[in-house]
Formats: sequence, structure tokens, C-alpha cells
Amino acid sequence: MDTQVLTPQLLFTLPQRLVVPLFQRPYVWNEENQWEPLWNDMVRVADRVLQQPAAKHHPHFLGAVVLQHVQNPTGSLQERTIIDGQQRLTTLQILLDALHAELLAVSAIAPALRVDALVVNAEPFWTRPEDRFKVWPTNRDRPAFNAVMGAEPPFDHDHLGHSGERMVEAHRFFSLRAREWLSINGTEEVERRATTLETVARELFQMVVIDLAVDENAQEIFETLNARGAQLTAADLIKNFVFQRLLESGADVEVAYEQYWKDFEAAFWEAEISVGRLRYPRSSIFLNHWLIARTGEDVVAREVFARFKTYADFDAGVAMTELLEQIDRAARVYRDFIVGGTNKGETIDRLGLFAYRTSVMESEVVKPLILHLLDPEEEPVPQPQVVKALDVFESWMVRRMLVRATTKNYNQVVTEVIAHLRKSDRTQAGDVLETFLAEQTSASRYWPDDDEVRQELKILPAYRRLRRGRLRMVLEAIEDHMRGFGAGGNGLASQRAPRGQLHIEHVMPQKWVIHWPPPDGGSAREAERDRLIHSIGNLTLLTSRLNTKVSNGPWLGDAGKKEGLARDVLLLHRELVKADGWDDAAIRSRSDVLATLVTEIWPVPEGHRSGFADEKPAPRHAVDVSDLMSAGVFQAGTALRSVRKKFADITATVLSDGRLDVDGVIYATPTQAARAVSGKKIGGWWFWVEPDSGSSLRELRREYLDSLAVDVDDEADDDDDEDS
Repeated sequence: MDTQVLTPQLLFTLPQRLVVPLFQRPYVWNEENQWEPLWNDMVRVADRVLQQPAAKHHPHFLGAVVLQHVQNPTGSLQERTIIDGQQRLTTLQILLDALHAELLAVSAIAPALRVDALVVNAEPFWTRPEDRFKVWPTNRDRPAFNAVMGAEPPFDHDHLGHSGERMVEAHRFFSLRAREWLSINGTEEVERRATTLETVARELFQMVVIDLAVDENAQEIFETLNARGAQLTAADLIKNFVFQRLLESGADVEVAYEQYWKDFEAAFWEAEISVGRLRYPRSSIFLNHWLIARTGEDVVAREVFARFKTYADFDAGVAMTELLEQIDRAARVYRDFIVGGTNKGETIDRLGLFAYRTSVMESEVVKPLILHLLDPEEEPVPQPQVVKALDVFESWMVRRMLVRATTKNYNQVVTEVIAHLRKSDRTQAGDVLETFLAEQTSASRYWPDDDEVRQELKILPAYRRLRRGRLRMVLEAIEDHMRGFGAGGNGLASQRAPRGQLHIEHVMPQKWVIHWPPPDGGSAREAERDRLIHSIGNLTLLTSRLNTKVSNGPWLGDAGKKEGLARDVLLLHRELVKADGWDDAAIRSRSDVLATLVTEIWPVPEGHRSGFADEKPAPRHAVDVSDLMSAGVFQAGTALRSVRKKFADITATVLSDGRLDVDGVIYATPTQAARAVSGKKIGGWWFWVEPDSGSSLRELRREYLDSLAVDVDDEADDDDDEDS
């Protein structure tokens, strides 16, 4: 067994074929869980190289792979079997091939040729067509792999013959990302960026490569590598480092622990918090955010300890005792911010309101910005400028949420904001932040203008497209605005709307056909109404008791919606209950009114135009079972059971590619399997249950989507209703 740390340059440069065995699962990596993080890691390193081209840059570690030699005739192309790491190696090949094409497109010929040498074996080594490829996937993936990797650039991914398959979509993803990154600063920078990206891809990724001889026990190595054990958190590692340094300096470590570290081992700091699909102790997340606030760098979770050591040794400029005290003071700011957002009282200050609203949007990324603005070690930012910074950033986030702009790379945006603020006049932080965000023009960063927000809210089925907590927060803000409350000021009414407690109610009910007359125009108009009733103009807030009483009632009458809403104290209903009738036109009119209020609550600079009003959000691929497997929700071989007792003896075994096996018959989707078993037109995501957790596939899918912190169209669940 030979173990080496290799870069893609060293691993792929020799003529060889790395073969995925037939018994391994097909390619299942996807954008959310693997492609996007890998690309972000790549450009993060590339950005560092661009900023400091002469500095020594630490490679990014990709993990371990296990290869085993195959006995082959002397003089033939060297061949190895991939025992572990086929998803990683296949993705690297796809990334490199996509990068090669994009480098050619910008005439970066030399970098393109250097990358191509890592993807294609030299032609004299070919005896079979597949010998051109460095990696050769399992049977099921070969047609798509061959189609995309064998095509000549420039690529038309839609016409490759396997559009929609994961390998083709991975190639499309990396192509688009590379194209965007290369052109960020115009044609003048393309050559330098091309060389940098190619260098990172070849030389600044690393893997531990375990190379087994023909006769070594590959299964034993595989099992050892995949054994699970308790791992130290970033906070654990930093604690050991700090107190070892304090011990070496002769400090009283007992006193230091009691005063400055003991609280980190309390329940508040040990609580696990979701960041994307992973969970970390809050103490580790805080230290990550603190480093970002202090450095203005994008410090990812797995690099927190290494960056802390570098910061403590070279950047902090203070002794370890003082650094520990600084961490303690910042931790108090951090905790006060989080606790302030949970305040359900009648009064709340601007910082607490910002904490509440951003927590509803599930945005951990704002916390480094708060630590920077409120850094106890820096000159205080004047309170009006703090408030302006909060107003500006909240407007940027809420508006992007409402138009369903992408939330990807928000951490990079915040990092750049902090780096920009660190170079600017701290006393003008709010003004600087406003200018910075107003100048952003890319789809992942721009600040939606009034026209776009109003246009989107007129047609957006908000109840379907926005998570309930976020939608409730918007309606609460409208109610507060009607009561005269600014973002943090005193209102004309005695108190704000209760936060996180009221229920969202449809004015015209979802089951409108019971008591409400159909619109003129037949089935087409009825379909339009089915969508319209979920728009913001048909939504309001009610107490739970009132909600139950009037939920599906008619508009008029003692048990009608109008009478029930008139008895409620919310100003959201004041104009609404003046109407003698409530129809489609009334809903559209109220949507216009509420959309205008939204733009007043979360304003943009006067005259701001983003130019994205006609842009539509990129479609998301439908989540399937293989996505859940890729995220580790369950594994191949899991035997799903039916939620229905009459089918309790029937199981659906999850195959390695996400399909389901029911009594030897293979079904592509849970719904196909459920309909075959039940003999009815029903949805499969509620029908099948994962036995260990007791959760349905629908519940597991929702948890998975929630962990990604993205807005999802809930209409995708419409065919899953039990009574369909």
C-alpha cells in the first residue's frame, strides 16, 4: 500500500484509466450538496491567489480516495479500480473538462491545454474508444459521461442527448460558473483570471491517495476509512490551542478558564445550529463568524481552527490573554444579539427586530456583520449609522427573498461587505453599506428595485412560494407599518403586532367552491383563481381562535369572513372589511396596495434601479430520492414501508440510484411505486415511510430542503395529497 498526498496535476497527468466497478452505485452528486460547495472552495482559493499572487497559498483538501492496481499486460494503458472516491474523482473530471472548454472560449489557450492533459489520455495510448478518458464510470452512467466528456467544445448541453442526467447537468453547472467567474471584471482581467483558475484546479486541490497493490484487501481499507468516530469541534481545537499557549506563557489557566471560557460549555453555546445541511455547536459557529468579522475573509467551517492559529500568531497583535478577553467580549455581543431576536414583548429595539427578522429568514450570514458593526475593540459606529446599516441590509435581504433571488454565496457577499467596511470610514458604515449594495449588478448580489418587487408581489402565489414564517414576518411588518411603527421607532398604536404568534389566513378560502361563486369565464378563470387566492392580497393574520371560526366561511353573514375580520383589532383588515364583496379584482387591488407598503417598509435609495424586473428565477430541479441519499438522509438498501396499514407487509427497497424495488419490480419514483401498490392515483412522497425515523418521504424531503435554506415552490407537493 502506497499513500501519497496528490494534486489533480500529479494524480491525472500519467496515461491511465481509473475504472468504477460495476457494483458501485451510480453518480449521485448534485448541485446543492456537492457541486456548489466544491465550486465555492475553488473560487475562494482563486480569489486569494488573485489578491496575493506572490504569497504561499495552502491547498484545499478534498478528502481521500482508494485505488487498486489491476493486473494488465505490459505496455497497455495502466488501469486502477476506484475502491472509494468515485463520486469525487468523476466530478473532478467533469469540472476540469468544463473548465477546459470555457478557457478555450476566452482564448486562454495555454491554460486550456494544461487542463486538457488531465482529462484526456494521449491518443497513442488508445486501443479502445474509452481509453481516451482518465476516469471510466459504472455501466449506467457511461452513455451520459461519454456524451458530455466526448463532445467537442463549444458545448450545447441541451442537445447532447442526455440532458437532465446528473453528469450532463454537472458539466453545465461548472461551465456556467466558470464562464461567470472568468468575466467578472471584464475582458482586461480574463487572461489573469483564467491562469489563476487553471492553476488552482491543477495544483491547489489535494487528495490523500491510497494506492493498493493487486493482492491487498481493498474491503478492509474501505471499512477502516469509513468508520465513524467522535470528532473534535473547532471550539474544542481552539480551546486546546489557546490554553496550551497560556500554560506556556505562565498564565493562570484556571482563572482564565473561569473568567473567559467556561460559558462556552453552557447549553446556549453547545446547542447545535444548522448551517446549510450540516449542524455545528453554536460556539464553533461564533468563532467562525468572529474570524470573518476580524479578517474580512471567507473562512469556511473546516478551516476555522487553522485560520484561528494564523490569526493568533500573526494578525491579532496582542498576547493570548488579551485575545481571549476580546473573544469573551465579542461573545457577549453575539449572545445579546441572538437573545434579543427572541423577544416576544410589545417593545423591541432596532437590533432586536433585525435579529428576529433575519432569524425568520434563517440567515446565519448576518452575524459576522453584526460582530463587525458592534466590535467592542473598535471605534464605536454612531447609533444612527448602525440603524441605517441594519435598515439597508434587511431591505436587501427581504427584497431578494420576495423576488426569490438566489441565496447562494450570501456568505461571500457578507465577507466582501466586511472587507469593504474595514477599509472605509467606520463612522459612516451605514452610508458605505448602502452604496456598496446599490452598486451590485450580478444576479446573486443585486438589490431589487421597487418596480421588480411590486411586479413580483402582484403575481406571486406567496402562500405557496414563501415559507410560512417568512410570509408571517412580512405581514407583521405591514401591520406594524400601518400602526405607525418605523423599523425601530415608536408607533401611533400602543404596541406592535405579536411576533411569530398569529396565523396566516386566506380571505377567500382555499376551498372557495363551497360558499363562493365561481368567476366568469369557466375553467380557465377558475384555475387562475386557484392561483390568485395564494397571493398576498388575499392573505391576512388572525388569532388561532378566530381563524378556526371563519376559516372556510362565505364573505357575508354572521359566520362570514367579513364579520369575523371586523371583530379583530389588526389594521390589516381595516380597509378590507369595508368591501361589500370580495372577488378576484379586489384581491389584485389589495395586492397592489400591500406591495407598495412593502417597498416603503424596506426602501431602496432614491432613484435606485436594478434592471432585473423582467428576470425570472432559475428553475430548480425536482428533488428525488437520490438527492436524499446524497445528503445522507438514508442509504441504499433502506426498506421503506407504507403509511397505510393495509399495505404494511409491502416494502419498497431503495436502490443505489434512487429507484425503488417492490417485489422485484423497479419503479423510477415513489409515486409510481405507491400507485402500483395501491391501485389508486395517489402521491408517493406521503405514502412511503422511512422506518428508523418514522418520517414520510415528504417530511424527509421538507427537512432536506429546509436545510439548504432555499425557497421552494410548495406546489410541487400538490400531487401528494392523500385524497387525490
